[in-house]
Amino acid sequence: MPLPDAEVERVLVVAAHPDDIDFGAAGTVATFVDAGLDVTYLLCTYGDQGGFDDTPRDQMPVIRAAEQHAAAAAVGVTDVRFLDGYRDGWLEPTFELQRDIVRVIRDVRPQRMLVQSPERNWQRIQASHSDHMAAGEATIRAIYPAARNPHAWPELVSDEGLQPWSVSEVWLMAHEGSGHFVDVTDTFDRKVAALRAHQSQTSHLGDELETMLRSWSTTMAATAGWPEGRLAEAFTVVPTA
Repeated sequence: MPLPDAEVERVLVVAAHPDDIDFGAAGTVATFVDAGLDVTYLLCTYGDQGGFDDTPRDQMPVIRAAEQHAAAAAVGVTDVRFLDGYRDGWLEPTFELQRDIVRVIRDVRPQRMLVQSPERNWQRIQASHSDHMAAGEATIRAIYPAARNPHAWPELVSDEGLQPWSVSEVWLMAHEGSGHFVDVTDTFDRKVAALRAHQSQTSHLGDELETMLRSWSTTMAATAGWPEGRLAEAFTVVPTA
């Protein structure tokens, strides 16, 4: 069972690309914000390989960063961070990526983290973009053992004053067999608004976007055994304290 929200002050959500968080967890994030939790987004890339038109590739990082800020605002998140130097489509769980995630963990000091699954989901292959798995694996390695170990990148302590931090729990997004469900019925409209903010990625879908999101959320709620009309997002919760 996850920690009660009353025992959580700060949440850090890590994903590979702009829009990943919004597809996987925007409704849930909105419930966190409504409960008074401080939420930070960390994107490992600027998503420069995304898009469905002839937008010049050199403009895409700026466009997608702006879209992510707008999407975050739709669910009440104001702290949105990007890592520099990592290319969309080329992400690997390198020591450099782990260090950069550790830096943010120690700065934010979250009790709860939402991350992409490091495992391939054979039931829904679209959830298992190689960058998603790389971001998930790097983040899990950063959470345990690196973020809590003062001897992992000791310069983070000596040069930057970032003391070790132990994350209490991890919620895996798009993980096969997820068994923890969050009711997002009342925050679903904000999830849709967040994804519409990613215009370079979703504008071509038109009304189909909301239909698709509602279908996914309805299926998850049915899996949870909830009555018709409820909407859900699903996670696998892993204690890490």
